[in-house]
Amino acid sequence: MEQQSSVSMRWLRRYRVFYLILLFIIAIQLFLAYKSVDIDLTGTRRTQRDVHDSEAPPPEPVAPPVHVQAASKSARLTSKELGFEPECDINAKEAISALQRAKTKDCRQHIAHIACAIQAGRFYATHLQSSCPAGNHTANVSLGCYRDEKESRLLGGYFTSFKTSNSPSGCVELCLQSGYPYAGVQYARECFCGFDTPPSSAKLPDSSCNMKCLGNAKEICGGFFAMNVYETGIAKFTPQLAASSPAPGEEQRVRIAFLLTLNGRALRQVHRLLRALYAPQHVYYIHVDARQDYLYRKLLELEPKFSNIRLARKRFSTIWGGASLLTMLLQCMQDLLQSNWEWDFVINLSESDFPVKTLDKLVDFLSANRDRNFVKGHGRETQRFIQKQGLDKTFVECDTHMWRIGDRKLPAGIQVDGGSDWVALSRPFVNYVTNPAKDDTLLQALLQLFRHTLLPAESFFHTVLRNTQHCQSYVDNNLHVTNWKRKQGCKCQYKHVVDWCGCSPNDFKPEDWARLLATEQKSLFFARKFEPIINQAVLLQLEEWLYGPYTSEYANLHGYWQSLYHHEDAHGAGDDLARTVGDSLMRLSAQQAKLEPLRLLELTHYLHRDQYKGFLVRYSVLRGNGSRELQLETRVRPVQHGKVAKNTRFSKRLRNFEVSTDFDQKEQVARNFAKLLGPHSDLLLSYTYQGVTATQDASHSYNLTLLWLDPLGRLQDFNELHVEESQIDVINHSKTLLKQPLTPGIWTAKLIGRTSIYAQLKFLVAPLAYAKGVPLDTVAAARAQNGGLALSLPEDFSLPEEWQQHLPNENDVIALRQEALANAEFIGQPLHSWIDVLVGKFFQLRETCIADGTDVLHELPLCRDTAWSSLAADPKSDMDALLKR
Repeated sequence: MEQQSSVSMRWLRRYRVFYLILLFIIAIQLFLAYKSVDIDLTGTRRTQRDVHDSEAPPPEPVAPPVHVQAASKSARLTSKELGFEPECDINAKEAISALQRAKTKDCRQHIAHIACAIQAGRFYATHLQSSCPAGNHTANVSLGCYRDEKESRLLGGYFTSFKTSNSPSGCVELCLQSGYPYAGVQYARECFCGFDTPPSSAKLPDSSCNMKCLGNAKEICGGFFAMNVYETGIAKFTPQLAASSPAPGEEQRVRIAFLLTLNGRALRQVHRLLRALYAPQHVYYIHVDARQDYLYRKLLELEPKFSNIRLARKRFSTIWGGASLLTMLLQCMQDLLQSNWEWDFVINLSESDFPVKTLDKLVDFLSANRDRNFVKGHGRETQRFIQKQGLDKTFVECDTHMWRIGDRKLPAGIQVDGGSDWVALSRPFVNYVTNPAKDDTLLQALLQLFRHTLLPAESFFHTVLRNTQHCQSYVDNNLHVTNWKRKQGCKCQYKHVVDWCGCSPNDFKPEDWARLLATEQKSLFFARKFEPIINQAVLLQLEEWLYGPYTSEYANLHGYWQSLYHHEDAHGAGDDLARTVGDSLMRLSAQQAKLEPLRLLELTHYLHRDQYKGFLVRYSVLRGNGSRELQLETRVRPVQHGKVAKNTRFSKRLRNFEVSTDFDQKEQVARNFAKLLGPHSDLLLSYTYQGVTATQDASHSYNLTLLWLDPLGRLQDFNELHVEESQIDVINHSKTLLKQPLTPGIWTAKLIGRTSIYAQLKFLVAPLAYAKGVPLDTVAAARAQNGGLALSLPEDFSLPEEWQQHLPNENDVIALRQEALANAEFIGQPLHSWIDVLVGKFFQLRETCIADGTDVLHELPLCRDTAWSSLAADPKSDMDALLKR
């Protein structure tokens, strides 16, 4: 034993040097590991990843960017591929990807021109000078070296760590951009920002700051818990507090210009909004998207009746997130300035907004805050906002798309701000932003910057306010309450129009009433969003809260109508399906009444108490010898023929099993209410499963398969579905990947388990009678629209044996194929007859009324006397009633 101990001691003495070296290395590693852990602003230790992941979801309506098809670094586009010779050799991966995906030559040229200008360094300003008063603050002035503490940070506003690029000037630029008056560098790589002046008691000798900057070894970036502090050159920004009552002697009440920026076909909701806002002394300027002919025509009818309502003649086609949104707003504001109207504020609204206070209360509030500007900031850390909003990217709008073409560096010297694009701006500020002086390099550069920014209206007005002489008029309140439910509204929307993910607020419903009620004691005057086609009950509740209950004289109080098609619209591919089905229903209804169909006039959705009651078909007919033209309207209900297995646990809880298109995940509804499905539709199935509560057996689950069979009985697609018993009233949907055009005819969706069918549904994919607005008049055109016979599944797809029993045999498929080939060549009357047979099976004709002429058709009621007709009275949206006040 003693011998073994002696040997061990000799071994330790021999190798003790190596032990000491090993212990020294371990100590260094532990120290470096400690310092690599970032210290947050409250003194707790957290890694950078912890700091990022622990933050709550951002309030901005933009999610992280989607991945676009990235070209390799060596990829180059030739002039043959582009259709033109670019000005430079474009090397940005995002720009190359955008050029590969853009459809038109004009768009590709536009993208290439901007990409080359950016590469040449002549597109964006690199530095701008703010004109917001800075007090006694001077940019890049060193205040010296200060002691920092782990438990109480010297600059407690923002912190980041630069692995290779930290420097005093870089940190000052970052802090200024984020709105902080002070910047500090520490431990070679750390950058801190803060609002408060460092206390003199924390001052250290300059020698205490002795670590070289990682971004510039010739400069010093603090030391161990020692910080070099600099002024950024701006004063601490404090938004103005809105006054609640006018100042003494202030008796003149402001006039408001309501700028309505509208899209869609919700005419009655627009009328309803105007009724709630209307007063003769205010102005109502309306921009209707250039593609919305119906809404523009109908609202144009208001101009002769109301001298203070006018529609913009210069119209823009805007897209979600597009730069054209800002262009449109600035143009409309310029139009208002050039008009003869007197106004003090402009407030932009959409058809989805509605007041939560009376107009008098709004006027009182703005009269007490004359010349102030009301915008809502993002309320979070600026650098995170910049990244989430994509402000550090260049976007180009063309081909109704926002193309991301590369990263960019925002100009130094300015604060960046943003939040909501719904604003209330004073006339002086509107005049400033819409009429930039040629020598105003700040405003000119900001206009250039935001013309190539995603969602520019959400940042432009805020940033201009923060950096100009108008900064002291900034009020952090846009007068709106918005119904954000981010788990539902942030599902990476709008990818089809932007190279980014987007979020949208939810519609208000009666269950959200508490949020509206909470605005009573706040300086909030509008709420969004409201869509009566989704829910009208909450609008009725809101109106009665503001203006008192409706009287019994109001007919059709719970009815809502929204246009689906109008014969005066410019016809294109977008309404081929609606016209086809509408024409067929007109023929079937006229045939039923023994009348001669003449012309389809209008299709209108109809809801009662927020339940879809079908759509209304208004059309003209000829009576008898054709001496008199009459207008009729028929209510139609779409139907799909479903069958659910009896006496199964799953089937008993299956509800709303239907095929449709346009599923809105945010509102959990398929927006194709009329169930119009055609060869170019993107089909999906939606259903509700009424699960069991926690007190019941909620452990059971189902693994199901959804089979999609075309009119030939061929399997075209399948979806694997997993359903849990614990999913209580969850609306599910399943999309298809089908080759278009789809085969017209009767399709079948079968929901199967391992041994049985749980449910099946037959639905119509209607043949088309039009191509891009023109009636099919050649066999070739008919085949192109109605000849979809391709298989969506790969040719080598191996069909499971258990699915075979759900498909017809081969002989039946051959016979059905011959029939489909013959049908695909129909034009004229044979095509109409085929369509009528199919439409008659999936759309029920309910009731019919006559617009006038009951002396001819005594058996039909007048449409104006019904509860359902689009010609019936609807006082909720009656603009003519305003003229009688």
